[in-house]
Amino acid sequence: MIEKNSKKIARNVLRIEAKAIMDLLPGINKNFEKAVEAVAKCKGRVVITGMGKPGLIGSKISATLASLGVPSLFLHPAEAVHGDLGRVTGEDIVIAISNSGKTEEITRLLPLIKKIGAKLIAFTGNLKSPLAKYSDIVLNVGVKKEACPFNLAPTASTTAAVAMGDALAVAALIRKGFKVEDYAFYHPGGNLGKKLLKVNDLMRKGIQNPIVNEKTKLKTVLVHITKSRAGSATVVNDKKELCGIFTDGDLRRHIESDPDILSRQVNEVMTKNPISISKERLAVEALKILKDKRIDEIPVVDEKNHPVGLLDVQDLLKAGIV
Repeated sequence: MIEKNSKKIARNVLRIEAKAIMDLLPGINKNFEKAVEAVAKCKGRVVITGMGKPGLIGSKISATLASLGVPSLFLHPAEAVHGDLGRVTGEDIVIAISNSGKTEEITRLLPLIKKIGAKLIAFTGNLKSPLAKYSDIVLNVGVKKEACPFNLAPTASTTAAVAMGDALAVAALIRKGFKVEDYAFYHPGGNLGKKLLKVNDLMRKGIQNPIVNEKTKLKTVLVHITKSRAGSATVVNDKKELCGIFTDGDLRRHIESDPDILSRQVNEVMTKNPISISKERLAVEALKILKDKRIDEIPVVDEKNHPVGLLDVQDLLKAGIV
């Protein structure tokens, strides 16, 4: 008799799928290590293929790999035999997902993939299937039963496949030496990416970063500021070391009381020994400094105190740093 209580059904589904994942643990063996090594050292792309529900799982695994810096794409097996197989090269790795290992659209591709020369990794629950026999590496994602009461709809089997894909992706990223900063690079639009942006990623450089000698006449300094469309100029001494900053605020403070200000040297009216920051500091740290000190610009310096950039609060806000 089929259970009709929704809560009991849901709990049973979760138990079955949780067990399906736990049952994968014995399969984390030498074959898994070989798969991790292959993905980590892949010179081409990791191509994922699967039909139906496994195809949806394959798309997810491909997206996960790509987000972790592993070039990857999903190849629909039906489209593959109508021209899309040309996407696969001999330097690629193909991961084929089929619980039965007998999916017609997948088995048709097997000899073609071998002819191309791509390494083939199987995600299957049938270790005696055509897919398993053709593959260079086989990862067992078989389940004892589906969470579907009729043991038909792919439920536990797809959960097992996506979990194995996650395990492979995470193990490969560690093997590749992937870092948090790398993750941020591939997620520039996300909150994490913004939090991990460095000053170097947002600072103004070149013509946008006006740097003047401390003996420069203020009139000339203003010309540099105007050309760069900045709100300040970084001031250096003869050794190219940071010694001051001249801002719009400095101009406003002096212009009423000093009619000859434009003929003066910038070191007479600049803010001396300004706060500076390293280009390796996080952008969120820079924003906190700007807010705490109530300033709009901060010079970026190297280890020798030589200016290498200028960070404006508006650049941080435009980048979504909060």
